[in-house]
Amino acid sequence: MALWGARFHTQSDRRLDEFNSSIAVDQNMVNEDIAGSIAHVTMLAHQNIIDQESADEIVKHLKQIKSDIETGALVIDPEAEDIHMFIEGELTKRTPAGKKLHTARSRNDQVAVDFKMYAIKSCRIVSADVIDLINALLEQAEANTETIMPGYTHLQRAQPITFAHHLMAYVEMFKRDLSRLADAEKRANQCPLGCGALATTTYPIDREMTAELLGFDGPTLNSLDGVSDRDFAIEMVSAFSQIMMHLSRLCEEIILWCSWEFKYVELSDAFATGSSIMPQKKNPDVAELVRGKTGRVYGNLQTLLTMMKGLPLAYNKDMQEDKEAFMDSAATVHHCLITMTPMIETMRVLPENMRKAAAKGFINATDCADYLTKKGMAFRDAYTTVGQLVKYCMDHGLTLETLSLTDYQKASELFDEDVYDAIALETCVSKRKAIGGPAPETVKAHIESVKKELKNYV
Repeated sequence: MALWGARFHTQSDRRLDEFNSSIAVDQNMVNEDIAGSIAHVTMLAHQNIIDQESADEIVKHLKQIKSDIETGALVIDPEAEDIHMFIEGELTKRTPAGKKLHTARSRNDQVAVDFKMYAIKSCRIVSADVIDLINALLEQAEANTETIMPGYTHLQRAQPITFAHHLMAYVEMFKRDLSRLADAEKRANQCPLGCGALATTTYPIDREMTAELLGFDGPTLNSLDGVSDRDFAIEMVSAFSQIMMHLSRLCEEIILWCSWEFKYVELSDAFATGSSIMPQKKNPDVAELVRGKTGRVYGNLQTLLTMMKGLPLAYNKDMQEDKEAFMDSAATVHHCLITMTPMIETMRVLPENMRKAAAKGFINATDCADYLTKKGMAFRDAYTTVGQLVKYCMDHGLTLETLSLTDYQKASELFDEDVYDAIALETCVSKRKAIGGPAPETVKAHIESVKKELKNYV
């Protein structure tokens, strides 16, 4: 008979047991469950709700159970309803004092505190992974502050930038992800232990003590909300989803950059695969898998939002679905990040190919128009003049760099020999020194500022 089955006349049907069981998922929280129980029983003894001798006995056996599970001496029973019941059942087998553990506690607040601790731990793991990826991007950026490449809009060559500038755009995205994770963790850091089933308890418990023992900022302030809140899981999976979106965007570009049509970078053989039939192939499977797994995390977020949208207070069994969606998301984003980071670290940049691409597509046309504007022509007139020059170049197989000064001056008397320096790609990049621009000195300052900023997360 289940520990909760005292008022039932009939043994539960095996099909119910199988359907009701969550042991396959929540056994991942075994460490959190034991930590929560040790804090709870420590508080019970401190408040004289149970005797100190019983508390010491319980703590001793809980620690031994944890050790036995870690060494394999104790195998978690796959037939158990959940990890909470399994541990309590194992404890009561080892000591009669174990029957006192659940005093002043419900499985509702037990589950809530276990899940919160697991979620916060996962959040910190992912944050550390994101920092590692940012550092890999910074390293590549530092090596390529003067590597000129085309910047794109609509996937059409637009203006000259550097590869470092491009990578630093992703650094900014991942910095925002770090901030979101930190915010989510901060809001999650209130302890629900002591909320009971939904209305706390008549025992003189000390919730601030258990919160402190478990590393929380303090206890939750409403017991109904404490046991039924899953906002923290939704917030974290939302943050995970945005990380995956940023990873997917970066992966999409890496996939393009690896292609023969671009050939801006080459992935290490250690992070690429081949074809079973085409011996020449080198496929960016890591990037493609990350791109594909993004939808998986999005789906988990939708699962959590839909699960919670119609639930009355307080706990409902629907919420058993929360942990699988969360754990899958945390594991997915973790594995994507720890695989992407060394792929970025070992990626070989091909500056010559980037420079050749930048020389095509008239990406210095805006600079040519700015040249005229700085000599007194209205921008819209300059825009029209340069547009006509681009058309002339395209019709005659020329570029703005190879167009003769005579042809320039036919379009406007304002053009002089210095136009060639003004439209040189190096000039186009180096003159864009405004904050956020691609000039090497600006990007180097950006890199240094991010390095300092990351120290706040250590």
